[in-house]
Amino acid sequence: MSDLSTLPADDPLRHVLHNEVHARPQARIRLPAAIVYVAVLNEGVTRQDELAVLRQLPGQAGLPEDALNGNFLRLRCGGFSVKWERHSEFTRYSVVQPLPADLPASPEALDGLPLAVSAEWLAALPGRTFAAIKMVLLQRTLTLPPLALPEAGAWFGEHPVVASTMGGGHSMVVTDFQLRASGFEHLVVLAEPGTPETRVGRISQRLLELETYRLMALRGLPAAKALAPTLAEVESTLAGITARLQARGASEAELLDDLISTAARIEHATAEQQYRFSATQAYHGIVQARLDELREGKVAGTQTLGEFMQRRLSPAIATVTATEQRLARLSQRISRTSALLRTRVDIATEAQNQQLLTQLGEGQRTQLRMQATVEGLSLAAITYYVVSLLAYGFKALKHEGWLPVSPELAVGAAIPLVLAGVWWTTRRIHQRFFGH
Repeated sequence: MSDLSTLPADDPLRHVLHNEVHARPQARIRLPAAIVYVAVLNEGVTRQDELAVLRQLPGQAGLPEDALNGNFLRLRCGGFSVKWERHSEFTRYSVVQPLPADLPASPEALDGLPLAVSAEWLAALPGRTFAAIKMVLLQRTLTLPPLALPEAGAWFGEHPVVASTMGGGHSMVVTDFQLRASGFEHLVVLAEPGTPETRVGRISQRLLELETYRLMALRGLPAAKALAPTLAEVESTLAGITARLQARGASEAELLDDLISTAARIEHATAEQQYRFSATQAYHGIVQARLDELREGKVAGTQTLGEFMQRRLSPAIATVTATEQRLARLSQRISRTSALLRTRVDIATEAQNQQLLTQLGEGQRTQLRMQATVEGLSLAAITYYVVSLLAYGFKALKHEGWLPVSPELAVGAAIPLVLAGVWWTTRRIHQRFFGH
């Protein structure tokens, strides 16, 4: 055997993932036997709650807490065994016990089957029951399965039954899919003498899982039906928004408000039901896989389990699938409508911006005209003040005898020169700041 030290360091998940294949070891069931199976929804139920009820079994008072660290546990309790199995949405309890030899083949006898566990223990299981099955496993020769059917049918009274051979004929299952007053369904399995105990364990596990996952898959149907009126209302509202968007009969603010409200309803429905719809598809896939694993064969005079289940399960799954697709399409339609509305808002905003630019250009031209007018007045005002200053200077020069002409004549002669100088100075300032 090679030394592990020659390998690189283990990935933290290596052993967990490697041992996952051994997480649920196959049961070994000796015929004849009975299985009492209960599956409960475990929302709000902790492992400590489940540990407490398992400790009530014979010889399990000291069951350690770490025994439930995984998701699977099989307990030997004297003459019977109990299997505990926890999943994300539900927990399964299977009590495997010997079948009393004197138990008559009747529905009343199966309803009153002496249990290895007490009725109080079953009632104390934490969670809400969604599946409960009593299964009888017997040894019978199945050379001609139709001849064995009446004996198996006696466990169901007058109810019509469905039956299938399994695994090429090594066993047969019979049931009526009826939920009885006791709260249990009944299953009867007939297996050839000498059937290995491990094969019996696989058969029972597949049949129990088949019914469990069928019921879990159907949990999406009520949600789909409840959502149908909301989706119809949203489709109508969205069609109205689209019509108003096309007709331009409402403001963008009104359309946006209605669209946001509609989108919020769809997003809420998606967030609330997407997991349920996805889980339905996943559970339905497991149902199909379990049916394939059974390798069913027909028993003359009755439907197979697969035929019976699929004729009733397929429409339900189709309804869930259609609702899920309808929800997704509505979300896409809202996105497209939102894009159209956003385009309309962008176009309106662009038109407003263009109008503002036009108004701004007109305002600038008006401002330039006013500026030119003011500049013309400014030339006259500046010239007036400069000439007034020159008049005082000329009068002073005349008083001292330095000006040979009258001050008025000098002022009159200076006016054109001053006006030209002011104009030239203004032009230089324009050229310096504006380049023209």
